[in-house]
Amino acid sequence: MIILIAYIAIFAAAFFIVHFFTLRIVHRNDFTSLKTVTFGDESAVKPNRIASVISVLAVFFIWGAFTGSKLTPIHVPGPYMGTTEFTYTAENAAGETDSATVTVVVHKLGEDVKLPEPAPSSGFAQNDVDSVAAWRSGLIRVNRNDEGQKEEGFNITAIDGQPIAVGSPVSVTDGSVALTAKGSLNFTPDKGMQMEPIWLPSPEAVWHRYVEIFGDGYQGITLLDHLGWSLLRVCAGFLLGSLIGIPLGYAMGLSGWFRGWFDPIVEFMRPVPPLALIPLVIIWFGIGESGKIILLFLAALWIMTIAARAGVSGVNISKVHAAYSLGASKSQILWHVIVPNSLPEIFTGARVAMGVCWGTVVAAELVAAEKGAGKMIVAASKFQLTDIVIMGIILIGVIGFAIDVLMRRAENWLVPWKGRS
Repeated sequence: MIILIAYIAIFAAAFFIVHFFTLRIVHRNDFTSLKTVTFGDESAVKPNRIASVISVLAVFFIWGAFTGSKLTPIHVPGPYMGTTEFTYTAENAAGETDSATVTVVVHKLGEDVKLPEPAPSSGFAQNDVDSVAAWRSGLIRVNRNDEGQKEEGFNITAIDGQPIAVGSPVSVTDGSVALTAKGSLNFTPDKGMQMEPIWLPSPEAVWHRYVEIFGDGYQGITLLDHLGWSLLRVCAGFLLGSLIGIPLGYAMGLSGWFRGWFDPIVEFMRPVPPLALIPLVIIWFGIGESGKIILLFLAALWIMTIAARAGVSGVNISKVHAAYSLGASKSQILWHVIVPNSLPEIFTGARVAMGVCWGTVVAAELVAAEKGAGKMIVAASKFQLTDIVIMGIILIGVIGFAIDVLMRRAENWLVPWKGRS
């Protein structure tokens, strides 16, 4: 919730600041600025590049602020680390009370700590010294060296003067203390608002892991091999799905018989997520490469079929009538009217299908894959290597975005008539 509020605050602040300076410095005099009606006009809405840059920087800023990154100048409060102490009050079997001080050294996880000697105490309650790792809790047996602690009726009654009982923790300086059923104290230092590295490592930790794996590989396989195998599977499945889906879509768009025959199958399979087909694919095709490619083929097939069918159905009928009036044959109309005018829809479907395939390949590689981005992520998660998991997710997102950009560029180059009547 705090991260969401911070993100919304950055969005609002950036919006008003950028618009304030834009209205006073930048004076646009293009086609869009001359329009009298822009609300609801898609051609008047273009992505603001400044907003895109600030959006990416905001994500990294929040990420760094909540992980204690050295790249971020501002951080939210982190976990307490240092030396703290609290007092406990004990009551012996005779009903007498005495207090002692517990000194706790809170340190980084995995760090070796040399504990100081506890100060001597004159009563039956003795001072104690112990250590606890940050983001963790530690069991402190403060009564192990108290006089009469084995006698019936000996118990701890208060922490820093506050009454304590089992199940009712007491807040102390730099943490909280809970009483266990066996009379020990469980000290939990303040965790602050930062994320523990095992849950979310800092950006530089992920970058260092990327440099390490790019040079040395992971589990004996280079990073390029992992990503290359994932791309190869995606491209193979997408191409197979396109080779069958596009002709099928054309047939359904041009023939009532084909549409009636295949429409129930396509509409039945369209809402079925590819991940639900994994058990069936394993049974039919095994756990080898063929099974993974078949799964990606099925992920792309129905999308490309529907895109091609929609492209044919969306061709302006006046263009078809104009071609007929000029003496064009059915084959000429197909190749010179229907195919060119349906390509924009097909490219849109291709972008969607490629994205679905790229997202599905991670799940496909969960099944007995030896190489691939998904395999790397799953193997790292078993050892709680969160930095590798996040690195893999970022690489998958970046490559997926790059694929979409390339397909949009290809569409602009191959279909320059898109959007024209």
